[in-house]
Amino acid sequence: MIGHGFMGAAHSVGWRQAPAAFDLPLAPRMAVLVGRDPEKTAAAARKWGWDESSTDWRAVIERDDIDVVDIVTPGDSHAEIAIAALGAGKHVLCEKPLANSVLEAEAMAQAARDASAHGIRAMVGFTYRRVPAVTLMRDMIADGRVGTIRQVRASYRQDWLSDPESPMTWRLDKDRAGSGALGDIGAHIVDMTQFVTGQALTEVSAVLATLVEERPLLGEAVGLGGTAGTERGRVTVDDVALFTGRLESGTLATFEATRFATGRKNALDIEISGDAGALHWNLEDMNVLDFYDATAPTSEQGFTRILVTEPEHPYLSGWWPTGHMLGYEHGFSHQVKDLAEAIAAGADPHPTFADGLHVQRVLDAVERSAQDGSSWTGV
Repeated sequence: MIGHGFMGAAHSVGWRQAPAAFDLPLAPRMAVLVGRDPEKTAAAARKWGWDESSTDWRAVIERDDIDVVDIVTPGDSHAEIAIAALGAGKHVLCEKPLANSVLEAEAMAQAARDASAHGIRAMVGFTYRRVPAVTLMRDMIADGRVGTIRQVRASYRQDWLSDPESPMTWRLDKDRAGSGALGDIGAHIVDMTQFVTGQALTEVSAVLATLVEERPLLGEAVGLGGTAGTERGRVTVDDVALFTGRLESGTLATFEATRFATGRKNALDIEISGDAGALHWNLEDMNVLDFYDATAPTSEQGFTRILVTEPEHPYLSGWWPTGHMLGYEHGFSHQVKDLAEAIAAGADPHPTFADGLHVQRVLDAVERSAQDGSSWTGV
């Protein structure tokens, strides 16, 4: 695994827990953790259970004992590492968004197609797909439980940047991150909408805004943020992204991505409205799926709260008795499960790099629309 910050910790838990929870056809061994600082990387390796650490990712991906490369670095290095790893014959898991530009994402998708011809697999880490309630939502929509989809509403709201004196991090630097709230959390709601509806976005109309343009430089990193230093720097990404999209069927979808929603800590919310019913899910109540059956007698209609903890529900067979909740970290174990099973079966895991490329094209269309007065812009 290359990188060991917040996402590195989450991925490490997934690699460690998946073989214990599920009967995997291939058992992962956590061989090497790679980072820039030798002492911090070694400490992270000890903490999260990696056999050893290194500061040279190029040397590591050439090793014969490495089969999979997991990329959890900032977006500006995804393309270089992923293309090199695929070229070295390694399966690749890469965090979202796939890249910082469409051009980089296209090169990565081509490298994945070339590698696939030789049995090498590549997957993007849109982990929220693997929350059991979200997968159940996808399955119920595919089964026709909401009928014809008429409207989609998706938002991802956080507040960790609402304090204007919160320090600069790499997520606020366009050269490192590619974009701000749009790519960091907006990518999730784009992917989730396409995943649960089974439809791609074809055009968008958007507005982007940077609410705080200057912040203290980062002193010491802590979680998503950290402590502020004495010098200041300019924010070069969006703070808020608001856009409307049109799905392949012509259905309208609305999207909001912001890190300025005071009081909202991690509120990813999606609602699908159809002519036969509706489904709603929110990450802050992640084990619950709300279902409205419009075909029921009027006297019985109303949203039903489905507690998604039954062994029949997606991924739940590997975990706890009915009613015992799952958390944020379980999606990363499900990610490892799906990747290991796909590699063993000789199949491409989903979402593929091609899926990640389409999300990148949506993000690019949002930026182009915002620059052109919110004009409808093709993906």
